[in-house]
Amino acid sequence: MSLRILIAALCLASPVWASEDIADQYPGSALYSKPVEVIPHVWSAIGATAPPTYENSGHNNNLSFVVTGDGVVVVNGGAAYVLAKALHEEIKVITDQPVKLVIDENAQGHAMLGNSYWAEQGVPILAHVDAAHEIAENGHRILEGMKRYNRDKAEGTFVAPPTLTFEDKYIVEMGDFRIEVLHLGPAHSPGDTQVWLPNQSLVIAGDMAFHERMLPIFEDTIVYDWIETWDTYFEPLGATYVIPGHGHPTNMDQVRRYTRNYLVHLRAVVGAHLEDGGDLAGAYYVDQSAYRNLDTFEELATKNAGFVYEQMEFE
Repeated sequence: MSLRILIAALCLASPVWASEDIADQYPGSALYSKPVEVIPHVWSAIGATAPPTYENSGHNNNLSFVVTGDGVVVVNGGAAYVLAKALHEEIKVITDQPVKLVIDENAQGHAMLGNSYWAEQGVPILAHVDAAHEIAENGHRILEGMKRYNRDKAEGTFVAPPTLTFEDKYIVEMGDFRIEVLHLGPAHSPGDTQVWLPNQSLVIAGDMAFHERMLPIFEDTIVYDWIETWDTYFEPLGATYVIPGHGHPTNMDQVRRYTRNYLVHLRAVVGAHLEDGGDLAGAYYVDQSAYRNLDTFEELATKNAGFVYEQMEFE
């Protein structure tokens, strides 16, 4: 068995590799970990499952790329100029094919602040129209937040908006690959984007799907809609391989368990709390113990319950 196949098999079998306690796995690079080949020609540098810190340089999500045979497609600009540059250095070791497109999975800092590096290289940057709007409205605030934790590692980073946008689907035919860039519907954050490789049965899911760290619910995350998007459009893709927004490559069973089923569970326990006349203060303590094994549980579980209570209170 080749090393690549072994790594891929282990990734698909294990939902608990990542940990907030694991230190930087690639000290010679700004990247938290060295890119691994998930399936032939599809690579991902797996970020920490901890929050963004100076130590991980903000690399707490997955930076993926496809070597198509006629160019490279990168998924996620990265959290800073230094991370995008480091990823490009790894790409150039693997192939002499040029990077021809960068896709931002959403408008969060770790998806788009590294656009600054790619823009300097003259690479087109694609994002959903809603993500582009968020970048225009909030990009500079997000940049200032990154500067606070990344300090000197923020050097060179500026807000570079996407040069291409799409609404529902953007098709890339490049080399040996058909790449479908999809917005399946409302989910984790505005402009959530999934990258579907139908011939390889692999989806780079972005923040549609989590499994090693607890998903965060934001003020603009409508949980009911996320579940509906999952059931109606994401699950029917029938992907064999899933590269989530955070954590190691896995399969649909794992991300369903820790994303869709978690969201359904949280609505159920918060709904029961509401039926019993419970208030917001009590909602923070609904039972989420089945998900205690997930990284960032302590940081996010109570916040998630509070947001879901506020959403369901007037349903």
